This record gives sequence, structure tokens and C-alpha cells, in this order.
Amino acid sequence: MNLVRNPFRQAGPLAPDIPFPSIAAQKVADLLALCPAAGETPLIDVSGLVPIKSVWVKDERERMNLGSFKALGAAYVIARHAIERSANPDATTLSGKTYVTASAGNHGMSVAAGARIFGADAVVYVADTVPQNFIDRLRDQGAQVVVYGSDYAASMSAAAQAASDNGWTLLSDSSWQSYTELPQMLMEGYLQMAAEVVRQCPEVPSHVFLQAGVGGLAGSVAAYLRSVWADKPAILVVEPENAPALQASIEAGKAVFADGPESIMGRLDCKEPSLIALNGLARDADSFLTISDEDVAQCLPTLTAARLETTASGAAGLAAVMSPAARELLEIGPDAQVLCFLTEAPQ
Repeated sequence: MNLVRNPFRQAGPLAPDIPFPSIAAQKVADLLALCPAAGETPLIDVSGLVPIKSVWVKDERERMNLGSFKALGAAYVIARHAIERSANPDATTLSGKTYVTASAGNHGMSVAAGARIFGADAVVYVADTVPQNFIDRLRDQGAQVVVYGSDYAASMSAAAQAASDNGWTLLSDSSWQSYTELPQMLMEGYLQMAAEVVRQCPEVPSHVFLQAGVGGLAGSVAAYLRSVWADKPAILVVEPENAPALQASIEAGKAVFADGPESIMGRLDCKEPSLIALNGLARDADSFLTISDEDVAQCLPTLTAARLETTASGAAGLAAVMSPAARELLEIGPDAQVLCFLTEAPQ
């Protein structure tokens, strides 16, 4: 477990020429109002789980019937494209268009579902470590699945090459130099979750825990919470010890590759940060905390018993709150009021 305090808080971007995350939540709400599956997810009070005053959990396990917050990302981008093409989009609006991406988890489901709804094709590259049941779920959504490489970076490189070779639209949930427009729009979709939680929280929390892989969720939510709640909550970013891409980049003062062994937090096992997310979190987050696979694994049975069953990735932020060592390191006392996110359903 390692804690890094953010020396760049409220400063300019770490990645030059890269935008900050959007905070245009109303734009997202207006579009989602047209979708019958876009219902609000609950905020659950689980204060008895941890010996502090309040613990609130934003439960994303049923988001739009896709099982995770990622439903708000790629599918939102594809819906934006459909509405640009037709005022009344239907299952043929994007016929002939192909979206390609790489995925270690739920992002691919969002691409596949969005493409299917509006008549586009979806091609999803996955590493050979991705479980077969996830590949089957992608195919059930109509995606063509290509197994390529031993890790996410390899499958992402292959997806980008396929986009270039075939004239397809690359729809990644990360961002890098020269590739920011669609990732920023994708992160904008996550603002729906942030806007809901602001309405739902009975009080402004003292601490917000945001788990991160490339940082899309964390960057988007942190930006919105700062725009509404200003400096009151301490915003804490939680990453696997084996993939501290954001923490290492904050320490280096620039985006870096943070190599390491595979983590059981597979959705968060990302070795390079999204540059948009890095800019936003350098400005908005207070601290970056890494936790071990063991830290997360030992809390999962407790969460299941509390009817909060999820994956190691989905539980990472809450696992940090549940850890006495993390609370001591972060100086979280008994009067703390903490907000966490349960980001996905069990697989």
C-alpha cells in the first residue's frame, strides 16, 4: 500500500495540448432522457460496514442492464453520432459504420450494445487473458471478437491498426496525443453518474474514493464533483499496486508507463493513463493510493454477505475504505463521511 499526495492540485495540465474532462452533465442527461433503459442507479447507505460515521455507495451494477458504469461511456458516444445523423435515430441509422476497440471488461460491452442499437458493427479486440464468459457476452451483443496479444496494450495496438487499415472508427476509453475527441466525449457520459450522486447524497461527503484503471471514471467524476462541491471532499484515487499508472505519473510529473505483474483487479490493470484523465486528476484529486490484490480479495466475502457482491475491480474503492491500514494512512477518523462507487456486477 502506497500513498502519494498530489503536488499538482489546482494546477495546470500535466499533458500539454490535452483537454481537461468535460463537466457538461446536462447534455448527457438530455440525451439519456430519450433512452428507456437509462434509469437512475441507487445510492446505498452501508455505514455499518466500516467504523466511521457514514459510508455511501453508488451502486452501478444494474446500469442500463449492462452491469456496469461503462454503459454510460461508449454507448453515449455512439448515440451522439446517431442523433447527429438523424433527429429520430433507429436500428438502421448507423448502418455501414464500424466501431473498433480493445477491452479488458465492460467498455467492450458498451461499444457492442451501442453499435447494435443503432445498426453499426462492433469489433472488439481482447487479450488472451480475458475470460471466455466475457467473450461470449460480447458476442451475445452482436460484436465480432478478436483475441489478440497477452495484455490490454497489445490488443489496443491491434485495434488501432485495424481502424487505420479498414477505415473504422476507433472508440477507446483512453486518450493519448492526437486522440482526444472521442475519449473526452466518452468520459462525458460518466457525468450522469456523478450528477445523480450529487442529488442523492444526504450531505457533502468528507472523502470520495474513486478506483482507476486508465482513469476515465475517476477523472470525469472528480471534475464534476469539484464543480459542484468545490474543495470540501478529499478526493482519493485508488489503483492496484501492480498497475499504478496515475500515481506513477503524478510522481514523475508526466505520463509514464507503470509496468507490473497481472492484478486480480483486471478492469483496473492498466499500465498507462488516459491523458485527459491525468490532466483532470492532477488538478482535482488530493491523493493517489495503491492497494494490493490481497487487500481487495479479503473484503469480497464481506461485501457478498452484505448483498454488495461485485468483482475485485468493482470493489477497489470500497476495499480501501474498509482497510484499517488505509484509513490510518489517510487519517480518516470516526466522524468521516465517505462516498464510494461499486462499479460493476459480479462476472
